[in-house]
Amino acid sequence: MTELYIVGAGGFGRETLDACMAAGIEVAGFADDAPPADKVRGLPVVTVDALVTGVALVVAIANPTVRRRLAEALTARDDRALATVVHPRAVIAPETELGPGCVVLANAHVSSSCHLGGQVQINYNATVGHDARLDDAVTVLPGANIAGATHLEAGVTVGSNACVLQGLHIGAGTTVGAGAVVTRDVPPGAIVTGVPARPR
Repeated sequence: MTELYIVGAGGFGRETLDACMAAGIEVAGFADDAPPADKVRGLPVVTVDALVTGVALVVAIANPTVRRRLAEALTARDDRALATVVHPRAVIAPETELGPGCVVLANAHVSSSCHLGGQVQINYNATVGHDARLDDAVTVLPGANIAGATHLEAGVTVGSNACVLQGLHIGAGTTVGAGAVVTRDVPPGAIVTGVPARPR
């Protein structure tokens, strides 16, 4: 079996390790250029440059821009591949596709006929409705709700307990603040907060 390294030894990296352990996925270690210690949760931490070829990687970094850049750089050469990690207590419904490098944590529910691009992160207790499309490096934080038939472009972050209503289009790089309720389409690069959500 190919060795798996988690890129990022911070909080989300440890949560990704939790999901791996629950799913019976063996993790060889962490890769991080600013490690908190030589070992994290008993696993060795190496620099990103020290990663060898022939390993599987999951980039467990919350920042979507950094996540995409690292994923592309680390798989552009040699024979490394991105792994997808799904906690066994998450629900992935039929006809739903997960791209390479996705992480879906416990009690998340991704409904029918969804498409998740590469490196999408769905946190604890978050939900994604039917026919939703989440492009590369979208982040859905704990407790957020993405309603059905929505389209979140690349690099969107949806804050904890926020809600994106049915059929909306959220432009690339947008941040939806915690607890916000998005009731209309949002242009790229916006920061929206409140109920209903408005640009800051």
